[in-house]
Amino acid sequence: MYMYRKISEYLKQWKDSKYRKPLMIQGARQVGKTYAILEFGRQNYDNVAYFNFQTNESLAATFHENISPSYLLPILAHISGQTITRGNTLIVFDEIQLCERAVTSLKYFCEEAPEYHVIAAGSLLGVAVNREKFAFPVGKVDRYTMYPMDMEEFLLALGEKDLVKRIRSCFDDNSPMPQALHEAALRLYRQYLAVGGMPEAVARFIDTQDFIQVKHILETIQMDYLDDMSKYQESSNEIKKTRLTYETVAVQLSKKNTRFQYKILKSGARAAEYENAIEWLVSAGLISRIYRAEQVKKPLDNYKDIDDFKIYLSDMGLLSAQKDIRAEDIFFMEEELADFKGGMTENYVNTQFVRAGFQPYFWRNEQGSKEVDFLLSLEGRIIPVEVKSGEHVRATSLNEYIRLFHPVYAIRISEKNFGLENSIKSVPLYAVFCICDK
Repeated sequence: MYMYRKISEYLKQWKDSKYRKPLMIQGARQVGKTYAILEFGRQNYDNVAYFNFQTNESLAATFHENISPSYLLPILAHISGQTITRGNTLIVFDEIQLCERAVTSLKYFCEEAPEYHVIAAGSLLGVAVNREKFAFPVGKVDRYTMYPMDMEEFLLALGEKDLVKRIRSCFDDNSPMPQALHEAALRLYRQYLAVGGMPEAVARFIDTQDFIQVKHILETIQMDYLDDMSKYQESSNEIKKTRLTYETVAVQLSKKNTRFQYKILKSGARAAEYENAIEWLVSAGLISRIYRAEQVKKPLDNYKDIDDFKIYLSDMGLLSAQKDIRAEDIFFMEEELADFKGGMTENYVNTQFVRAGFQPYFWRNEQGSKEVDFLLSLEGRIIPVEVKSGEHVRATSLNEYIRLFHPVYAIRISEKNFGLENSIKSVPLYAVFCICDK
């Protein structure tokens, strides 16, 4: 089953660029890196020479002998059984984090053999590089981080190309969707909350429409993530802290104040105890962390409060599996989900923003009584974004922010239809993917 991924557009630009360097793609396990790379290679090259450091343990020995491209290329051609030619062959190094010398070799492919097209991928590359203190080829590689499928990719995988076009048109024009299409898109949004963007889970859902099978796949991925925490950390104490932090994200999001609270991990817990665990999860791509902006000024990164942050899981399906939420609960928003709806919706919006390349922040007033869920640097301006899980959109916090900072416009994300009123742009939850820095 072919599923369109937005990385394919980036890969085409990379292939055609005269400034092309070896490309390193990182991202969490099971987000679809290998599939996207091989599909791109199949469509755009005469052949693909594929090497996996996890399944071919002897491969690393070749790189330990010599990492000069002139030495490596004939051997790699023999190992793969492929003729490797300049510009016509895509060379793929998968799970490259397992071989430090292979990572270093990218520097020499850049300097000595730039005419060869090389893509390297790693599921825990950020963690491995930090752990082993690799001689990372700084400035000698292009880098791209891949995430699970966003809402648009999910809709396209379900064959909803025309609906996607209509959503984008309504977003651009601030014109409401026909009510029947609006309600249909909201149903698909709730399906996305249950299935998430892991390609295997999406493919199984398309094939079977069986949420029980989807949940089993997501639980298996969760277990793989927990196993990785043991493989890539040496201290059993750090492993326990990392697992505890990961497994309590859903609990954090169930609180009225979704700010990260150490006391939820353990009574009396302190930042110094768990900061390594949080950093590991961020580096592994399993969670996303956003900070409070102490001042609403550009660049927001200069004004972040490093002690005041929120964390979100990288995938909605994994969040639902962690919370053991049934698909039926999401479709009908059962009362049992009342405490979790707000945090779950925030998590969803953050996943879409991260996919779009944003680094969001949030704002809270000095009294702590008003909070705006997200601040985005959009088209050179700081734009506030309020998130509501339903149709109720009374937003005293957003109004207070507007009174204080006078943004050129604000965005309100909810179940309400598209519209523009009093410089507040209404965006339905299913259309968050339309928000991008053009």
